Amino acid sequence: MSGVQTLHVSSDDGDQRLDRWLRRQFPHLSQGRIEKMCRKGDLRVDGGRVKPSTRLEVGQAVRIPPLPDAAEAAAFARAHVTDADAKMIRACVIYRDDYVIALNKPPGLPVQGGSKQHRHVDGLSEALRFGMEEKPRLVHRLDKDTSGVLVLARTREAAKGLTAAFRHRNTRKIYWAAVAGVPTPRMGTVKYGLVKAPGHGAKGEGEKMHCLHPRDVDATPGAKHATTDYAVLEAAGSRTAWVALVPITGRTHQLRAHMAELGHPIVGDGKYGGSGQENLGDGWGAQLGGDVSKKLHLHARSLVIEHPVTKNVMHLTAQMPAHMAHTWDMFQWSAKDVPADPFDEEEL
Repeated sequence: MSGVQTLHVSSDDGDQRLDRWLRRQFPHLSQGRIEKMCRKGDLRVDGGRVKPSTRLEVGQAVRIPPLPDAAEAAAFARAHVTDADAKMIRACVIYRDDYVIALNKPPGLPVQGGSKQHRHVDGLSEALRFGMEEKPRLVHRLDKDTSGVLVLARTREAAKGLTAAFRHRNTRKIYWAAVAGVPTPRMGTVKYGLVKAPGHGAKGEGEKMHCLHPRDVDATPGAKHATTDYAVLEAAGSRTAWVALVPITGRTHQLRAHMAELGHPIVGDGKYGGSGQENLGDGWGAQLGGDVSKKLHLHARSLVIEHPVTKNVMHLTAQMPAHMAHTWDMFQWSAKDVPADPFDEEEL
């Protein structure tokens, strides 16, 4: 174990989240460990208690309690990745070079650890070293129940470049979803702001994001502006539609909250579409019933991003998970019938 340390935020590290800054300094440190140190008050900035999401400023002093040695932590993590999990996470790899790994993340697998979450991508990435001294680093996130393209950096240099690309929106992310009903118009932009609302129970009805009219965002504490482009690709009568979604901003649960606010929640979304509501064909109600899975139908289909080292543009695409592929087959929707980017006029 190390002793207590005090590190100062350098001029290159200002305006970034505390948890991301810490993992750059200590790549072996898990998200769960960071959250626990914050809850106990062991991790402090300028003497004050903080959250993992606290943004750091240049010159601030960060007090870090004793930490396990990197070698000790790595050995512990490797010992707790089963052979089956190692095989599973390696099978998720859709792109790999010396700097970047991209996964097709399965639905139901959290990206990071947290309360009662002990099996997650960050921990399983110990099995994705492929000869490197350190495990790959997370540079962005997907919700637990969202599947699709997830990028990890294999070096510190790559992590810095990829993080900057996501922070400055130098990316093109397209999600596919099945939604209740058919949005009108068939292509548009949602600009509702988002603010976290307290929860009142379990089973998908807990804490979630609440939509606000754009004019009310600046006057509402904790609210943030959010923008989503959407396009209807196919429809099954008035019952459901296949939509493409592009998050212009990257807020928590943005796509799910925005579609629900339009009256067309994502199929299988018990948190924003009502866990017990069955869709009857006129929008609303997250469950289509019949043979359609009750799992969330939201998939990060593609990501276009500049390679952090070669500077070539990477086009990453992930196949849909089994439950969504089954729904697509049921409604006879096919990827070959739609453009890769429905918002690109050259493809229409």
